[in-house]
Amino acid sequence: MAGRKLSTKEDAVPAPLPHEYLPSVPALVVESDDIQDGERLSDLHVFNDWGMQGQNLSPHLRWSGAPAETRGYAVTCYDPDAPTGSGFWHWVLFDLPASATELPTGAGTAPDFKGLPAGAVHARNDYGAKEYGGSAPPPGAPHRYVFTVHALGVDKLGVDSDASPAVVGFNITANTLARGHIISHYGI
Repeated sequence: MAGRKLSTKEDAVPAPLPHEYLPSVPALVVESDDIQDGERLSDLHVFNDWGMQGQNLSPHLRWSGAPAETRGYAVTCYDPDAPTGSGFWHWVLFDLPASATELPTGAGTAPDFKGLPAGAVHARNDYGAKEYGGSAPPPGAPHRYVFTVHALGVDKLGVDSDASPAVVGFNITANTLARGHIISHYGI
């Protein structure tokens, strides 16, 4: 690669956030007892493989302010900074009922999915598992983890757990009435 300079931590431009190029929608309020916007993820939410030794538990999330016509929700976690060219999907959960306004810590974690509402569906994440997969960035600059709650105008997305994160994301975007997020970071 003669003549081409590889980007370094000091000169790298941050990858865009996943919602920057999507249609604008009203904001949901998203809060958590486990994670905070702009703060480092604890080992509770770090992957337990790939050289990491976290507990791999999905974080507690609570949301409010959804439009009256909300019929369901989806929850995603995305790392735009993963060195893949397409980011990394850590959590893709959909078909949550409109009555849901909170997920307890570990609701997205197999095998128990403790506290996950009946009927909710996990698509495979980029680890290849149908559950939450914690952060596991390579050494270097910290990565951002965008935990998003999407209020939807449908109760079912019309896709199943074998759909790719991109297909689920397409259907989420087509049906989003409002969204809110918490962006945490983690690095080694």
